[in-house]
Amino acid sequence: MTALITPELVLLDLKAGDRDEVTRSVAERLASAGRVTDLDGFLGDVRAREAQMPTGLPGGIGIPHARSAHVLTPTLGFARVPDGVDWGAEDGPATLVFLIAAPEGGGRDHLSILAALARRLVHQSFRDELLHAPDEQTVVAIISREVAP
Repeated sequence: MTALITPELVLLDLKAGDRDEVTRSVAERLASAGRVTDLDGFLGDVRAREAQMPTGLPGGIGIPHARSAHVLTPTLGFARVPDGVDWGAEDGPATLVFLIAAPEGGGRDHLSILAALARRLVHQSFRDELLHAPDEQTVVAIISREVAP
């Protein structure tokens, strides 16, 4: 089974002007890793989902996600954005962004990843660990321990 998240799917200290830049930067990593077959097609699916309802959560979190025909395996990409970007949450910008990519037919995978992530993100300690992780491998270890199905 392919790991949900790997170090090459993690961006630390990303500088980006808006949520589209963040999403594109993480999605490019998914495409480079061979998990997304058509970058622009996948980004279109993410934008369509985001247009239904912004995926910003309280506590500085953005969780863009989509099921897409352009995704080969359930994948989680991550970006830490120290300056934050508006993700539609009432309490302010997102500094931790999780991009969930699921194959078109992978509804349950997508929802189980989203649910597991949401359960952990309510805990300040989990968010703090991710905010202060020194490297990509540490981020992967934290997320794998807490979220991986």
